[in-house]
Order: sequence, then C-alpha cells, then structure tokens
Amino acid sequence: MKIICIGRNYIDHVKELNNTVTDDPIFFLKPETAIQPRGHPFFIPDFTNNVHYEVELVLKINKAGKYIEEKFANRYYSEIGLGIDFTARDIQEHCKSNGLPWEKAKGFDGSAQISNTFINKYEIDINNISFSLLKNNKQVQLGNSSQMIFNFDKIISYVSKYCSLKIGDLIYTGTPSGVSNIEKGDILKGFIYEKEMLNVIIK
Repeated sequence: MKIICIGRNYIDHVKELNNTVTDDPIFFLKPETAIQPRGHPFFIPDFTNNVHYEVELVLKINKAGKYIEEKFANRYYSEIGLGIDFTARDIQEHCKSNGLPWEKAKGFDGSAQISNTFINKYEIDINNISFSLLKNNKQVQLGNSSQMIFNFDKIISYVSKYCSLKIGDLIYTGTPSGVSNIEKGDILKGFIYEKEMLNVIIK
C-alpha cells in the first residue's frame, strides 16, 4: 500500500504559499509508516519547530490499474475519506531553498492522518464535496471538491502513467487555503459536510 499526495490543487492554497499553478498535477509519496495509528494522538517530532496541518479529501483505490484513461478513472475508487497531511514546514522550506528533495518533511512517521470511516461515492455528489477542519473548535480550513484544479479522474489517470495503482492505495487530493502550525494541546477535527471524520489530539 502506498500513499500518493497531490500538491498545489487549490488556487487559494497555491497563493498562500507563494507557489505557481502547474499544467499537470504535482504528486509525491509517503511511506506506509506515515499512517498515523487510528485513535492515537499526533506527537510533534523533535526534529521540527513548525508542523502544519493540511486537510484533504482521500480516495481509496479499489482496483489495480496502469495507464488508466481519464474516462474510466471513476471505476478505480468507490470510497472517499478525509486525511491530514502533516508537514514539517521548516524542513520543507530548507530543503526547497537548497534544491533538495523534501520527502523527510512530508513522509515522517505519523504524518498521514486518515479517517476511520469512508463515504460511498454513490451517496454524495463527488463534484460538490464540502469539507473542513476545526482547530480548537475554530474553523481554519474550508474546501470543496468543485474548487480543485485537477479533479479525481484527472488525478487518477495522471498518476497511473507513472505509478501502477493497487488495491488499498490512498490518494490525498490536495488541501485548500488556511494551513498553519500546530502546538501541543491543540485538537483538530475534520468534517465532510457535517459528518465528523477525524478527531486528533496534538501532543
């Protein structure tokens, strides 16, 4: 099982980090060990002083495929969940400024929070999925799948050109604006529509 993460997929988030919109999706991988154990707190690693939350809709792949045509991509997932891509922003910026890869800023142990439950895509309008993140009961992120630069089908088709998709793979589809740092004692709650999908205590 692999974790595929899409970057720069919401214009407002691209702007807040002073990045540029790309013609094709940007993606990177997290290792399986990045999955945060369900129900466990998130412990801020001692190698960073600036961990950011990034809430994202997550696709669970249910069919193996390679070079998937965009018109058939909808056949390769049936459930949508919610995740948090925890990012060591200080390490990421240091790596980027020196022209180095920044996997260690994204792929460290526990950096991929995933919801306990997933929602059947046939029960919702996949082109109009509202999702949000609350930090200490204050809304800090709000997004909608309609705002994505690259939709689900485009993402699946594009990624499958480079990486074969296998059953159980997770695709984090990008985060809206509002990302910021976390501190010990914070509580993060993630929602799809009004349904609470995540509840994470920061230690």
